[in-house]
Amino acid sequence: MVYTYRPSGVCSQLMKVELEDGIIRNVEVLGGCNGNLQGISRLVTGMSAREAVDRLKGIRCGFKTTSCPDQLSRALEEALEKEGK
Repeated sequence: MVYTYRPSGVCSQLMKVELEDGIIRNVEVLGGCNGNLQGISRLVTGMSAREAVDRLKGIRCGFKTTSCPDQLSRALEEALEKEGK
């Protein structure tokens, strides 16, 4: 299942997450810090979405109350809900 998420409060504009049985198969992020987001995407690929949420949730960017990793955790939570996991 591919889930599309529009983050808020960060530089990235769109996140596409592909899940299969609760495992992250692919993450694509448009906008934001390209190198960092590519690195995060590669690190979480193959990981349990629940584990990724636990690791990324609550990370802040500077003085913002959220960050791209935090927004990715929110996208993963929503995708898990839709997947029924």
